Amino acid sequence: MRRVDVDDLDDLAIGAAVLGTGGGGDPTIGKLIAKEAIRQHGPVTVLDASEVDDDALVVPSAMMGAPTVMLEKIPSGDEIVTAFEALQSYLGREITATTSAEAGGLNSTMPFTVAARLGIPLVDADMMGRAFPELQMCTPGLAGVKATPMAIADEKGNAAIIETVSNLWTERLARAATIEMGCSAMIALYAMSGRQVKDTMIHGTLALCQEIGRAIREARAAHADPIAPTLAVLAGHRLFDGKVVDVERRTQTGFARGEARIEGVGDDAGATLVLQFQNEHLVALRDGRAVAMAPDLIMVVESDTGAPITTEELRYGFRVTVLGAPCDPRWRSPEGLALVGPRYFGYDLDFVPVEELAAG
Repeated sequence: MRRVDVDDLDDLAIGAAVLGTGGGGDPTIGKLIAKEAIRQHGPVTVLDASEVDDDALVVPSAMMGAPTVMLEKIPSGDEIVTAFEALQSYLGREITATTSAEAGGLNSTMPFTVAARLGIPLVDADMMGRAFPELQMCTPGLAGVKATPMAIADEKGNAAIIETVSNLWTERLARAATIEMGCSAMIALYAMSGRQVKDTMIHGTLALCQEIGRAIREARAAHADPIAPTLAVLAGHRLFDGKVVDVERRTQTGFARGEARIEGVGDDAGATLVLQFQNEHLVALRDGRAVAMAPDLIMVVESDTGAPITTEELRYGFRVTVLGAPCDPRWRSPEGLALVGPRYFGYDLDFVPVEELAAG
């Protein structure tokens, strides 16, 4: 158990945006909202998953929608508490703790707002080990945990409870509601016992985010390579260095979809890397050949600072470095690849681990 205060969130937000693989929402927005909640209500208690009672009731809280929309439709922080309280009322039982749905800039920090404002602890875990675009793409789902009942709320005060026959139907119906709510909403779902949290979630995500963010900050202060710490912590690979020369991006069916084209510099001069994304980066193609693909992590950072860049922030002229890192081993199982592998997203590719592609 540890206490997280305002000053701890800067490193955490940076590391979360790295793990978010381009998605998970703007890290600055989530960080500022969480900081304000902690200033008003005090530091948040963060529990290791092993410290949670087996019969506890733990509910992840997150944003759903297109990250591009949130740049103009900034949440107040009330929406996520409304969703959380609506689910608690529906369940008729006090929720013991919250946790992160995914590792992402905003979705790793917004649960601090819930924890601070409601005075409950936050479990150091998440359901993806990175960010994925759809609700059913969670390790608890792989283990048979139901996403519903789920609560969803918007900035207008609208709230709804959704019950579905499968987690895929949760995604479909909640996505439709999110579109009607303006393409972004706040959600609470995958209510779990403490035992299920221990057995099905990915542990230590927040600590890992802080470690990555701190390592980047310290490398900058020492005038060292700011990208090397991320590669070391995640056992990652430097895939490409270049300049962004084109970004095609659109908000469609509740997602930020598109691709970015990067022309190589230095050792990569003369080559072109294309990134294709649906909120998160899903495939990286160097001159038409895949060099990384989901569910492995594809991360874009500033070449000079090592700072992560989300898909909605990518712009012409940015000097970037593209990194790849292995995902949680559960995603490489046949069941995991059926849920989050390249073929699920419509790519005619069989999954090859990033470390094999980098070696080849």
